[in-house]
Amino acid sequence: MDLLTNPIKDYPWGSRTAIAELTGRPASGPEAEMWLGAHPAASSRLTRDGAETTLADAVAADPLGTLGEAVAGRFGQRLPYLMKLIAVDAPLSLQVHPDAGQAAAGHARGDANYTDPWHKPELVCALTPFTGLAGFRPPGQAAMLVERLHVNALQPVVAALRAGDVLAALRALLEWPRSGGTSRRELVESVVWAASACHTPDYALVVRLARRYPEDPAVLAPLLMRRHTLAPGEALFLGAGVLHCYLDGLAVEIMACSDNVLRAGLTGKHIDVEELLRITDAEAQPLAVEPVGGAYVPPVPEFVLRRVGPGAGETLPGGLPRIVLCTEGVVNVRTASGSEAKLRSGESVFAAASEGPAEIGGDGVAFCAEPRM
Repeated sequence: MDLLTNPIKDYPWGSRTAIAELTGRPASGPEAEMWLGAHPAASSRLTRDGAETTLADAVAADPLGTLGEAVAGRFGQRLPYLMKLIAVDAPLSLQVHPDAGQAAAGHARGDANYTDPWHKPELVCALTPFTGLAGFRPPGQAAMLVERLHVNALQPVVAALRAGDVLAALRALLEWPRSGGTSRRELVESVVWAASACHTPDYALVVRLARRYPEDPAVLAPLLMRRHTLAPGEALFLGAGVLHCYLDGLAVEIMACSDNVLRAGLTGKHIDVEELLRITDAEAQPLAVEPVGGAYVPPVPEFVLRRVGPGAGETLPGGLPRIVLCTEGVVNVRTASGSEAKLRSGESVFAAASEGPAEIGGDGVAFCAEPRM
């Protein structure tokens, strides 16, 4: 086994305390994500034969031994999943991910929206109460919520929703203003005044988003989308085409090893409206995933996420590449090859497929990522 050193992304929406406290170290600024995997943009690091290298390079040097024959045969010479600690202190950008065909085609044609040729389904498992927006509301319900604001400029949005076309409503907001009329800032100001008089959580969230993005009509997303709140241990799977935005909380996230993101608002980054609307599925909804024997099993082959709690020792079969992350207490990991590791909160190891079955136990909590084979 290899002890991992994992890169931390300092996106401005990250927490200044959550990852730092879990890993037992100080933070100098916002820390949004800790990446555990072999994605070339931010691979985990390890030491082999006295020299530091990346997990990506270790996989490339011995794909069969590292990944196992079955995984290498199905996914090629790459670790198919990427695990993260995600600490959300401010809302992320409103976004959507492509399916496998869209990702491959977009990458092949050189579309800058597609940095990877792979899709990016993901599962988030809460460590603390965790909230987000994901999937559209029924259009009639969304129309009622927007209409309740009594903002005349929003009539095109209401009309699209009354017609059952949520993507047309989203387009109207993203392309605002189309020809003169109310500016983006003026619209958001009107929305804030109206939403402040509506004393429910959805309208309060609109106001919260508007404080951060005073010129972005996408602050109306809470009225168009469903809100989800996860208690610790609950998980949500988001497949291709699901519009979503995480709002707050700390979680373990696992996804296919891809960084393909198309943004729809609540960001200063580029928004490709046409491509975004092309891949957004108005009917797609997230899926609640209940653990079976401690395993969260999504409807994709790239990953399974296992949670091993205190005293609940588990022996996992060999032949699969695994990353084990301790999130609480102390966890012991032992493989059939004779490798052993004692992990404290925030520490992680990579166990190659060639190391055989792995035993995980102790008085702590561990999350284990592996392919679904």
